[in-house]
Amino acid sequence: MSSGAALIVRITIVVCALGLVALFTRRVRPYTLALGFGATAVQWMLAYIAMIGVGKWIGEGLFALTALAPIAIGFLSQRFARKESGAWSSGLVNGMVNVLIVGSVVGGKDAQAAVHEAIYWTLGIVAGSSGLAALGGIVARRNEPREGVLPPPICLFAIVASSTLFLLLVTGGLVTGLEAGLAVPDWPNTFGHNMLMYPISEMKGGVYYEHAHRLFGMLVGLNALVLAALCWRHESRGWVRVLATLMLVMVCGQGLLGGLRVTGSLTLEQNPSLLQPSTALAIVHGIFGQIVFAVLITVASVTTATWLSPSHAIHTPAGNSARLWALIAPIILLVQLFLGAAFRHLQVTPTDAAKAISYPAWAMHGHLGFAMVAVIVVMIAASRLAGIGRSDALARPLAVCATTMVSIVSLQVVLGFVALGAVLMRRGAAIPLWELVSTTAHQVIGALLLAAAVQGTVWSRRLLAGSSAA
Repeated sequence: MSSGAALIVRITIVVCALGLVALFTRRVRPYTLALGFGATAVQWMLAYIAMIGVGKWIGEGLFALTALAPIAIGFLSQRFARKESGAWSSGLVNGMVNVLIVGSVVGGKDAQAAVHEAIYWTLGIVAGSSGLAALGGIVARRNEPREGVLPPPICLFAIVASSTLFLLLVTGGLVTGLEAGLAVPDWPNTFGHNMLMYPISEMKGGVYYEHAHRLFGMLVGLNALVLAALCWRHESRGWVRVLATLMLVMVCGQGLLGGLRVTGSLTLEQNPSLLQPSTALAIVHGIFGQIVFAVLITVASVTTATWLSPSHAIHTPAGNSARLWALIAPIILLVQLFLGAAFRHLQVTPTDAAKAISYPAWAMHGHLGFAMVAVIVVMIAASRLAGIGRSDALARPLAVCATTMVSIVSLQVVLGFVALGAVLMRRGAAIPLWELVSTTAHQVIGALLLAAAVQGTVWSRRLLAGSSAA
């Protein structure tokens, strides 16, 4: 099949998937979808950790723990959302989403054997997840149901989608930290295989980290698609529908950026010598991923019960100042994010074991120097929001945002110095564990900081005088 024909086939599959998702979200209740997708995210996280070389017994234990996820969502469905979700149906959703990895299990085998095994695995996963969730529901029936504990259904799904995207950021950080971004030379295929059919048995070393990152990206894309469909189905506010749609487009764009970072163009070519990997797109991909995360967190915020509750704009002399500083903070953090991404992606690993990493001085000094500006601006914005949040009970979300911003920026400063020390002290191509952990943590905590700052901006517009109506 030619490259053009293959792309047409993929587009057709996507269009069909959109139709199925629309039907799925119309028939299945939002709480059921949220709990089912949430269990899948937990299971994938446990499986991811189990396969990175944590030891046989620990790995087996983590795989065993994946069985607790459907039991947990069955319990939650029956205890806290009995009128809105069924235990076995949430397990059914969990199993259906997990069918996405069946191709990786049977991939690489004889076609006929692969089909037979795929059928067995599919039936086993769906039936097993449904049965375990039903078991959790039976346990929950011994307790009185409690309504109103869970967030509103769309909000809960947005939280699940945000958490899944956060896991994607972690896996992406590990890919960068391990310098495995080009371990798989082609995209959207993996060494010529359909991404969903690449055998687990061949996922070794950097290939595992890069391919697993792609699989998490696929899961995030499905989350974004379902969330947008839910908003169009159940959300009456037009601007929230538009925001959810924008988020979906951004997730798709982020996936495309990740692919073009590897190939340089839309092609199914596998020969690395014929491809043009782009470091510039790697930087853009890293930055844009954190922006998408902030937008997804915003969707979760605007669908909370607090946002939806009737309230009036708070008039206070400090309101304009708080709103201004809350707006400036994420802008400053985006500049700092660019400098950090440039410093990380433009590093050159030495081949000589006695030599240190080379890096662009402008990026390192710019990132260090501008960090002072970023910390000061975040602290000022947080103090303005906290002052109003503590003085008026209706403005409590502002105080929460402020506390979150201060806590995260403090941790981020510490992680920044640790990560910088690890990078500067490294010699040769071998990547020390403490460098991998500190640089990845610094990146993902930075994403949380940007998201918290954006929420400060959003809530200040919602609660302070002059903000838009819900």
